[in-house]
Amino acid sequence: MLDVRRMQVLRAVVTSGSVTAAAANLGYTPSAVSQQVAALEKQAGTALLERVGRGVRPTAAGRLLTEHAAVISQNVAEAETALADLRAGRIGLLAIRYFTTAGATLVAPAVARLRREYPGVRIDLKLNDAEDHPAGAAAEQSHADLALVVRPRDADAAALGEGTRLVHLLDDPFRAVIPLGHPLAAKRILDLTDLAAEPWVGSEPPGPCLDPVLDACAAAGFSPDFVVRSEDYATAQGFVAAGLGIGLMPRLTLGTGTRHPGVAVRPVRNPEPLRSIHAAVREVSLAQPALRGLLDALRDAATR
Repeated sequence: MLDVRRMQVLRAVVTSGSVTAAAANLGYTPSAVSQQVAALEKQAGTALLERVGRGVRPTAAGRLLTEHAAVISQNVAEAETALADLRAGRIGLLAIRYFTTAGATLVAPAVARLRREYPGVRIDLKLNDAEDHPAGAAAEQSHADLALVVRPRDADAAALGEGTRLVHLLDDPFRAVIPLGHPLAAKRILDLTDLAAEPWVGSEPPGPCLDPVLDACAAAGFSPDFVVRSEDYATAQGFVAAGLGIGLMPRLTLGTGTRHPGVAVRPVRNPEPLRSIHAAVREVSLAQPALRGLLDALRDAATR
C-alpha cells in the first residue's frame, strides 16, 4: 500500500525541482527526503525520479503519483473546511422524529426557526407515532439525533438506550371531552370524580399516554369504565359527540382545527392528569450547534 505522506514528499520534490529545495521547504534534511522517496519507490516497485543535472524530474510513475498526491491534498483541504463548517453548525444533517400531536405545536415552529438560523443544515424529519410504545420509540431514537417522546416526568433515559439524554419540554394536561348538552357541560371546571359514573371513550393505547389517566382516576378513587376505544383522537371525539361516553384527551390534541363541533372541552382537577413530553437526544449529537439550537427552539415553542 502506498504511503500518502511519502507521496506528499514526492510531490514537494517534483514541484521544487530538487531534493535539496524540497528539504528546505519541508523542514527536513536532504537525506530524510531521499529516504522517503526511496521507500516510496520500493512500495511502487518502480523508479519515480531521474536525475537531470543538479536537479531531478519525475518519471511517468512519478508524475502519476504526484498528480494523485495533489488530488489527495485537495480532498484533505476540503475535508478540513467541511469539518470546520460542521463544528460551527454551518452544515450538517439532523435526523428528527416526532409524533402527530406534537407536530404543529412544537416541531413546526422549532424547525422553521432552525432553518432560519442554520440554513446550511439539512433536516431529516419523519413522523413516528410510537410515543405510546416504548420499544418502538427506543428503536426509532437509535436512528435519530432527536426524537420527541412521551414519558413520565422522572423517566430514566437509560430505557431509550445508552448515550441518550431526556430533556423535558412540557407537561400536556388532559381535558374532559363531553357531548354538547351533557349536564357536565354546564360546569366550567370538572372534578375528576364528576366523571366516575360516566361511560368512557378510550383514546389512548396502553402505555405512557394512558398511564397518567389511569393513575389520576385511581388517585380519585375509581377506575374508568371504557365502553368503546379508539386510538385515533378524531374518531374518539366523534364517539363522544354521538353520546357513547366521555373521554380524557391531551390538550395538544384539542386545538381549534381538530376539535369536533359536537363536543365540549373542560379542564379537570383533583387531580389533573398530565402527560410529559420530552426530547430524547443522542448525547454525541449535542456537539452540533444546530441541535442545541433546535432544543432551544423546542423549549421556546413549549413555553408559548
